[in-house]
Amino acid sequence: MKTQEQLYLQEITRFKTKEQFWNPYPWYKEMRENSPVFYDEQQDTWNVFLYKDAKQVAGDYQLFSSARDRSLIPVPLQDNKVNLIFADPPDHRKRRGLLAKAFTPRSLETWKPRIQNLAHELIDRVAAGKAIDIVEELAVPLPVTVIAKLLGVPTQDWKQIKEWSDILFMSHDYNRIEELNRLKEQAGREFSEYLYPIVMEKRLNLEDDLLSDLIQAEYEGAFFNDMEIVQTVMGLLGAGNETTTTLITNMFYCLAEDQPGAYEQLRKDPGLVPQTIEEVLRYRFNIALDRRIASDTDIFGPLMRKDQLIIAWVSSANRDESQFPNGEIFDIHREGAGKHLTFGNGNHFCLGAPLARMEAVYALEAFVKRFASYRLADDFVPQDHLGPNSHELKSLSIVVEE
Repeated sequence: MKTQEQLYLQEITRFKTKEQFWNPYPWYKEMRENSPVFYDEQQDTWNVFLYKDAKQVAGDYQLFSSARDRSLIPVPLQDNKVNLIFADPPDHRKRRGLLAKAFTPRSLETWKPRIQNLAHELIDRVAAGKAIDIVEELAVPLPVTVIAKLLGVPTQDWKQIKEWSDILFMSHDYNRIEELNRLKEQAGREFSEYLYPIVMEKRLNLEDDLLSDLIQAEYEGAFFNDMEIVQTVMGLLGAGNETTTTLITNMFYCLAEDQPGAYEQLRKDPGLVPQTIEEVLRYRFNIALDRRIASDTDIFGPLMRKDQLIIAWVSSANRDESQFPNGEIFDIHREGAGKHLTFGNGNHFCLGAPLARMEAVYALEAFVKRFASYRLADDFVPQDHLGPNSHELKSLSIVVEE
């Protein structure tokens, strides 16, 4: 297995406190204004913070290559024909084609009623008048159950799947690297051992699910072997729940805190829900991506050398005033919010973006229809609910009213 050398964002930001991790946006703004192209000597990385620069890094695969030996990606990955993350065209097109063929027999239209029903089932369990953890009640079980259903993996095991995914996607800490690597290796091994017999059984009894499609997928004479299917399903189960859980959690926080009165506006006009989801993705979703510089270039001003790494700070780009006027303000009426870069740009645009959007839209539509209002619990302090070296809320206590 080809291993990737780990990059550490916190070694660039120098963030130490929970407050800094929860509210990195002043630092992003400072970098956009004063150091939009920044070189970090410690890790030999270039960093860009403006929208136009981040978009180019994400989309120009000829100059900014995904084939790299160092990365921010915290998940141990194998470089094979199912790995999209470290590939450029034409290999990337072939690898994505295998996955895309597994998805195409089943239009998302087919899954709409199932996702809607699951969202309503989960929300019906929410009790009005008392504090509930919306992460535990909705933001976690909805996406992990949906992706398990889509793949054909037992949905009753969603808590264990989520536990493995959380470990694999846990942010790396330079001071705990050996410990975290051991945890990730163990989780990956256990996850793989869990999935392997499911794949074996599915080969004998194909069903109407994505795992069966993956088994049958063919592209230019290539098929998945057993372990490639296991690795692909592991990746889809992990990525398919982590991103959407964060999106749904952030959505509830934004509507409660970032724009007073926004929820009431959604109650009056539920047609604003899809636009609201895009604004959440733009405004409060911390993400950065890295690429290898394929040839010497001064495209952003300073001379950047071949094989150096460059990091596009997408969360900063998404608040760039030149692209999003008043970008530091959350506004569910914002026009053009969907131009955010949270799901990437170009060949590496997130394959699961339509599913993530659909789940978040249906979750919010069902909640808006069911509850007149909600607020954060009086004792909720976001900084107290972050994972280690993480911007993401692990719990969010709210009180709902019918």
